[in-house]
Amino acid sequence: MRYSDADHRLLSALRDCGAQPRVAAVARAFSLAGEHGAVWLAGGALAAAVDRERRAGWLRGAVVVAGAHLISMGVKRVVRRPRPTAREPLVRTAGRHSFPSSHATSAAAATVAYGALRPAGARLVPPLAAAMCVSRLVVGVHYPSDVLAGALLGAATARLGAGWVGSPQFPGGSQPLSNPQPPGHPRPPLRTTGAPA
Repeated sequence: MRYSDADHRLLSALRDCGAQPRVAAVARAFSLAGEHGAVWLAGGALAAAVDRERRAGWLRGAVVVAGAHLISMGVKRVVRRPRPTAREPLVRTAGRHSFPSSHATSAAAATVAYGALRPAGARLVPPLAAAMCVSRLVVGVHYPSDVLAGALLGAATARLGAGWVGSPQFPGGSQPLSNPQPPGHPRPPLRTTGAPA
């Protein structure tokens, strides 16, 4: 697989950011937390323990995240793209192959799977997932195309599993009205039969 000039330029620019100690420390922390999707799996388990109403959804979402991560590892073994070598990486890696980024895959899968379960998930997970993806470029272990491919793979996998994860539309087990009225249109009063008193 040939690497584009844009891949190299963007990687070099973000790797330069790692020269700042604070940026490098944050990038290392994100990379460590994302190994094997650990932070997303732990987050799903914690949410399942706290949010009893949607416990099954959180646990299934965690399974989807784990599945997406495993798929990315399988793709790596097929593509076998070597990691960047132009600059010394800031972290050690679990494997030699670069495409796609498994960190990005699990982060994107968590964004889709968890974001559909609670509004808080939709607000909190995406920025953390984006930071996770960028961190892999700052530490110098992936090309931007690796991260992009991983994110697309994770999102697609989670979309396929969305029906199984399920986002309850009627919390607390309540059922929808048999004849719901659109907002702003109250139900007409019930009419009673019989002669007036």
